[in-house]
Amino acid sequence: MTLAQTLSRSVIPNVCYGFLGLPLAMAALPVYVQIPAYYTTQLGLPLASTGLVLFFARIVDTMQDPFLGKIIDKRKQAMASWFIFASLLLAIAFYGLWRPPIAIAPGDTNTNLLLAWLGVMLIVAYTAHSMINIAYLSWGARLTNTTSNSVSNSASSTSTLLDGAAWREGLGLVGVILASLIPSFIMQGFPTKMNAGLSYYALGFSVLLVIGIIGLLRGAPKWQKHTLDTAVSLREALSNKKFRRLLPIYFINSVSVSIPATLSLFFINDRLQAPHLAGYFLASYFIAGALGLPIWIFLAKRIGTILAWKLGMAIAIMSFIGAAFLASGNTAAYMLVCVASGLALGADLALPPVLLAEIIPKTQAPASYYGVWTLLAKLALALSGLALPLLSLLAYQPGQSINTGGLVLLYAALPCILKLFAMRSLHRYPS
Repeated sequence: MTLAQTLSRSVIPNVCYGFLGLPLAMAALPVYVQIPAYYTTQLGLPLASTGLVLFFARIVDTMQDPFLGKIIDKRKQAMASWFIFASLLLAIAFYGLWRPPIAIAPGDTNTNLLLAWLGVMLIVAYTAHSMINIAYLSWGARLTNTTSNSVSNSASSTSTLLDGAAWREGLGLVGVILASLIPSFIMQGFPTKMNAGLSYYALGFSVLLVIGIIGLLRGAPKWQKHTLDTAVSLREALSNKKFRRLLPIYFINSVSVSIPATLSLFFINDRLQAPHLAGYFLASYFIAGALGLPIWIFLAKRIGTILAWKLGMAIAIMSFIGAAFLASGNTAAYMLVCVASGLALGADLALPPVLLAEIIPKTQAPASYYGVWTLLAKLALALSGLALPLLSLLAYQPGQSINTGGLVLLYAALPCILKLFAMRSLHRYPS
């Protein structure tokens, strides 16, 4: 087989499938990291109010995911219009988040209007993102051999799932890096240039989203469907014993990732007092995740997905223990923390969806499972939003380097405790 044939049969289809992960990642975790700091520091919203808006927007979004999964299972024969409509909604909401038409001054009554705008744009963005992401993950869950249940085919299917996850999460990490660096650099400029820069950034996101949708619909491997591939109810999905065992592990681990992601900019700005390095810290975190992703895929193939994930959890715990002892000026040490925790992030991104795909029966449509899966991921993000009003209760205020003890507690210590619980539960998970 020639190089051109190899590329056309494997690499190019995988790239076409994985590219959509890039813009989807730009609209996921980076938004949750950047938006709280942007609306409180740049636009002047109160910390506690912003945190509550984030929490309630996520709760509204979370409740709809199983419903969206059931819809996708029923209309999986004609998904093009679904992807196109959801992409249009996501592009509009993404622009609206970064370019709100409302400005406020201290004590201004427009504060409530800006909070309402933030809440509405978040809900629209989250809903559109869910519509795309659940269908996208379900598509990826069927990138596997469905013709046999033999051990050899099971191993081959796992390898195929890992390869698909590698492209999706690898390109997703590229999107996360772009979304971490670009807004950080834009917001360091003058206000007039910042507004124009954010507009161009939102428009660039829309272009990438269009490319991703076209690539998925035209160039990616087709959604493989078993002849008996039927939609399942939430009760039927939860009757899967391994699925029930995996859900709390995934949820606890997701909370442990979401809390430091939400608080990272506050930690960098006020604990380390290095706001000018924020973009570099975030970039090193996600670049390490991208570079480490092939390692986790290799380890999962060699030692098993579960053991590889436990190793990733252990690295994350050690890195955040180190972060708890950092103070103002410890930028070099924090860069090491970012690299270590970024490596662990690769395991958290790539390996859990593979475990889920492996336990979905071949005769059941996967979207309902992923509806519950994404529900828990979003609930984890919603709970992490409550860290902002909790910080306010602990006497922390953004932009001040005093009273950062509570910030350290929530940013570093709490995620370590949660990771330990998740690791212990994963140790008991049936292999």
